[in-house]
Amino acid sequence: MHTPHIAPSRRTLLTLIGASLVAGPLIATQSATAAAVGLDDPAKKEIAMKLVSSAENSSLDWKAQYKYIEDIGDGRGYTAGIIGFCSGTHDMLELVELYTQRKPGNVLAKYLPALREVDGGDSHDGLDPGFPADWRRAAQDTAFQQAQNDERDRVYFDPAVRQGKADGIGALGQFTYYDAIVMHGNGDDSTSFGNIRRRALAKARTPAQGGDEVTYLNAFLDARVWAMKQEEAHSDTSRVDTAQRVFVRNRNLNLNTPLDWKVYGDSYHIG
Repeated sequence: MHTPHIAPSRRTLLTLIGASLVAGPLIATQSATAAAVGLDDPAKKEIAMKLVSSAENSSLDWKAQYKYIEDIGDGRGYTAGIIGFCSGTHDMLELVELYTQRKPGNVLAKYLPALREVDGGDSHDGLDPGFPADWRRAAQDTAFQQAQNDERDRVYFDPAVRQGKADGIGALGQFTYYDAIVMHGNGDDSTSFGNIRRRALAKARTPAQGGDEVTYLNAFLDARVWAMKQEEAHSDTSRVDTAQRVFVRNRNLNLNTPLDWKVYGDSYHIG
């Protein structure tokens, strides 16, 4: 999450030289660059994390969610951490494996056999009663926090941004992809991200295919709502209806602040 800033000295020098020689083209280049900022820009990524946290945790303080853990009764076992890693959907297992690879003997390492056993279901066998408390203890460790960040990027964030850029959609569109992958995963089932995108493509072309961005995003969100309604645990579609749809309706395709939205009736603001 904490992307280092590139030292500006050489870039600043070249900019000053360019400005003195060809002011016109330089301005055009700058505006084109500004328009092309993706969700992987550090400021945009921070917005994305807050938007997801508002839906997943009813809070903009996403960094407070490293310690979050509960079984929300959706058949995926324990849901935990900044992105809702689940004991039943393999991503929690991979996270704890990464953490243990980096820090052998950590407080969660002893649960790896149990996590392998419950992977694919909602069982707590071998996890109760100590796992939630140990998860919260591990969450105080910066190494575990970094592991959560890295797995979030590898499994969810980076694939969403890659596909969004390939489809020619801006930061908002890339966010709609990210939020969909967070909730539905990127697997092969009918409600996965890939199939949501395929349903959208049957209705509209991406900008990369020559289509209109707003038309395509609406088609994608229509497909997303359909997928959410296939599962009782996700049947409240307000994270689309009163959040992402609002940004699309305002044609805020670069996800520029200020942003105002609602999730589950609660209002949020990023200035």
